[in-house]
Amino acid sequence: MSTMTITPLRLRALRQDVLAGLTTSFALVPECIAFALVAQLNPLMGLYGAFFICTITALFGGRPGMISGAAGSMAVVIVALVVQHGPQYFLATVVLSGLIMLAFGALRLGKLVRMVPHPVMLGFVNGLAIVIATAQLEHFRTNGPGGPQWLQGKPLLVMLGLTLATMLIVWLLPRVTRAIPPALAAILGVGVLSYASGLHTRTLGDMAAIAGGLPQWHLPLVPLDLEALRIIGPYAVLMAIVGLLETLLTFNLTDEITATRGQPDRECLALGAANIVAGLFGGMGGCAMIGQTMINLGSGGRSRLSGVVAGGMILLFILFLSPAIERIPLAALAGVMFVVAQETFAWGSLRVLGKVPRNDALVIIAVTVITVMTDLAVAVLCGIVIAALNFAWQHAREVRAEVADEDDGSRTYLPHGTLFFASTTHFLELFDPQRDPQQVTLDCRHLRLADHSAIAAVQTLAARYERAGKQLRVTALSQRCSQLLARAGLPQAA
Repeated sequence: MSTMTITPLRLRALRQDVLAGLTTSFALVPECIAFALVAQLNPLMGLYGAFFICTITALFGGRPGMISGAAGSMAVVIVALVVQHGPQYFLATVVLSGLIMLAFGALRLGKLVRMVPHPVMLGFVNGLAIVIATAQLEHFRTNGPGGPQWLQGKPLLVMLGLTLATMLIVWLLPRVTRAIPPALAAILGVGVLSYASGLHTRTLGDMAAIAGGLPQWHLPLVPLDLEALRIIGPYAVLMAIVGLLETLLTFNLTDEITATRGQPDRECLALGAANIVAGLFGGMGGCAMIGQTMINLGSGGRSRLSGVVAGGMILLFILFLSPAIERIPLAALAGVMFVVAQETFAWGSLRVLGKVPRNDALVIIAVTVITVMTDLAVAVLCGIVIAALNFAWQHAREVRAEVADEDDGSRTYLPHGTLFFASTTHFLELFDPQRDPQQVTLDCRHLRLADHSAIAAVQTLAARYERAGKQLRVTALSQRCSQLLARAGLPQAA
């Protein structure tokens, strides 16, 4: 009886994953081609990279349902390298960045993503949503005699009409049926409509030809010496940082959407291996892609199968299906991505800006703006720094002390809070060595010594009492703090 119940559900899940993977593959193609063109590389390099990275991370990664591919955030940082040294140095950089990602995962550093505050996550999501939306505007431009120009007249009206039709299908179809992912229905429906009606509009083939053969394995043709390492090393580190950041943040977002928990270290290992393989087979490097991940999740993709299907379809497009795929209107793909951007943006963050502490609101806005204006790595690091400084400032002000005069004429200070680099000045101001009695006790039962600055502050306090000809005893320390103070030679009560 249980088998009869489970089998239809499993078949339905498999069907959803296959359709979700197919839908996602359509969205991967234009993005990977565009990113390859941004990096001034052959578009096939972007597609090969998408195939390897999407498939390998889907099979072996720690987050089923998340989609990885040749990402624009990583493409932007290597433009100068490609221009100055060529594609072979770029492929070597991809391999080296993969090795760095492997080391990151092997050292189990994926848990560091837990240190990213929620306001930074909101800014990250909002910034990438804006980037996704603005990137689609390039589809409304065409190359003219003087360079790229905006579409005008009938071509613009057709493009806008097909884009709007796509968006309406994605929004309205779920109210009628959920038998087919709305994004897939929109892409296929608008594609058939434009082809059958003879509408002249820009298609995927206008971006680049995607027909090609199987990727060929070869080592990057760069000299194996320190000079080559000096050239590619900084770019590889930057690519690895950007790729890991975007992957782990998208990883967190996928965890929240699916209400499940993945394995971040395993994802880092799979991403590193995928980049190494991509580089050795002539593909671009990559990482998790939030837009394509949202399409996959929104289409019902939850297992590894959806990612494998998406990656496998990329290779099929290259080998066999390019004539059909190149006829897909760019308006259909742009419409889907506009909806993805709208659904990705955390609209609730706008409502809470006036309700959360001003420092948190500043972090949300700063990370959003910096993501749009520069890149993800800089935005997230800036957000973490701002949040950390705010945290330090808030906790530094919470240090206080109770003062009690004992019957024997001594005085006891009972401080509360955390003593660390930002609170040491305020901590020292709580004491008065000149006016205190000869015997002073520092009772640390409610005080936590967090870092070396805390130990140095206690040393400074003891030195002040010593110069005043008085004695400071430290009591009720934890074992760890007691050992640290003992090494520093500070007197403690037995």
